[in-house]
Amino acid sequence: SAELGLQVLTLYAFSTENWQRPRKEVSALMDLFFEFLEKELHTMLDNNVRFQLIGNREGLPDFLQNRLSNALDSTSANTGLLLNLALNYGGRDEMVRAVRRIAESVKKGDLLPENIDESLVSANTYTAGQPDPDLIIRTSGELRLSNFLIWQAAYAEFYFTEVLWPDFTKEDLYKALLEFQHRKRRMGRTTDSGSMTEAANVSHLVSKTEVTSIPETSG
Repeated sequence: SAELGLQVLTLYAFSTENWQRPRKEVSALMDLFFEFLEKELHTMLDNNVRFQLIGNREGLPDFLQNRLSNALDSTSANTGLLLNLALNYGGRDEMVRAVRRIAESVKKGDLLPENIDESLVSANTYTAGQPDPDLIIRTSGELRLSNFLIWQAAYAEFYFTEVLWPDFTKEDLYKALLEFQHRKRRMGRTTDSGSMTEAANVSHLVSKTEVTSIPETSG
């Protein structure tokens, strides 16, 4: 992903609803996430990747929280690709937490209700300070958003593939990006005002793309 010039890559690994799965399966997934971080930390450091967690750390096992803290601290000064890992994340839960924080500010008298706007809501999400996703890739043939980035995905483009997440390769990512280049993103405007340069500007457009992927493990 960093080789393609992407600025942000978000992986949806474990949703708030996934706790309802069998305990043995959840435990195996926690071990898998730990192994992923242990294995990939050197790769992130070698490639100037900054790691960030989006989701609620509460409820995650201590051994995984410690590994997450290590990855966050070790890569905090990196300036390349931002890799978001969504663990214990749910879009509705994220919005509830954002609303609670805003309501608390109003209650304390630090904020007037009439001053609440979209930018304030965005500033209270897990992805505060990040651009909204340009492209969301859904693997495994599923055709649903699965409660993911429901605030941020307002104008994201969607790409669906039958390829299972473990089998998703760099070539599959490039294929998704190439299709994305040929779409006309209007952002609510007319076709003429919102059209984008297509194949002739592939390298430039890829360098700006924020990509999000939803594997089948997230539901």
